[in-house]
Amino acid sequence: MPGGLAALLDDIATIAKIAAASLDDVGAAAGKAAVKSAGVVVDDTAVTPRYVTGFTADRELPIIWRIARGSLFNKLAVITPVILALSVLLPWAITPILMAGGAFLCFEGAEKVIHALTHKEDLAAEAEELVEPGHEETMVKGAIRTDFILSGEIMVIALNEVAAEGLPLRAAALVLVAIAITAMVYGVVGLIVKMDDIGLNLARRRYGATRALGRALVQAMPKVLTALATIGTAAMLWVGGQIIVHSAGAHPAEWVGLHEGAAAWLADVAICGLIGLALGSVIVGAVHLVKGAKAG
Repeated sequence: MPGGLAALLDDIATIAKIAAASLDDVGAAAGKAAVKSAGVVVDDTAVTPRYVTGFTADRELPIIWRIARGSLFNKLAVITPVILALSVLLPWAITPILMAGGAFLCFEGAEKVIHALTHKEDLAAEAEELVEPGHEETMVKGAIRTDFILSGEIMVIALNEVAAEGLPLRAAALVLVAIAITAMVYGVVGLIVKMDDIGLNLARRRYGATRALGRALVQAMPKVLTALATIGTAAMLWVGGQIIVHSAGAHPAEWVGLHEGAAAWLADVAICGLIGLALGSVIVGAVHLVKGAKAG
């Protein structure tokens, strides 16, 4: 796991511990839930930067702020009330809903892979798309839609960790998790996408070492953002496949004789990612068939 993301998870755990110290039982429950859902936070962090790739520097932070607000609204106003109600009234319905969200992530990830393999890069067309009046709105809505699925996964995992608590404590813990994780994810995303501007500022400083570091950051960030876009797509396939497989009670690492440790984790990632790609490809094909039938 990259050091920056590992640090992110450590910071989430630290926030949870501070909350536990100040809010006693509520904070302790929030800390337990946040640490358990931290794996999905990594995916959320990797997915988001691709939605601001290609925009001018002055639009990057406003776009991230809009996505962050949408994410917090998703968690607090929609997901948390719904899953709390379901946990009381229809606890059996949470798993099917989670699996439907996983299938959507598989679809989105597979669609991007298929598009990358079947369409040649057209820089002129991409540049034209970037200046279209509705492009920013489209990207923001797409990011919030994808975030909704990932946020749902985060909050359901968090709910499972505090399911034995009373309803008021469950609700308070989920609110703390929602705020802390949203702040951490989009704070890190903002830092990532503005790193080239930080590098440019350093490149103008007096000292040679500082200028060299600044130039290195400027040169590296386009590659980093491209890599994060790829990681984001892979993360959607992995998380989507993992939701489907684990919700069905399967443990892919055990299929190859692994039960714990790094090798088991890597096997789980690889198998779930491949299952996500296969399932997503089937859904993409079905969607295109339906669209073709309607068009005909």
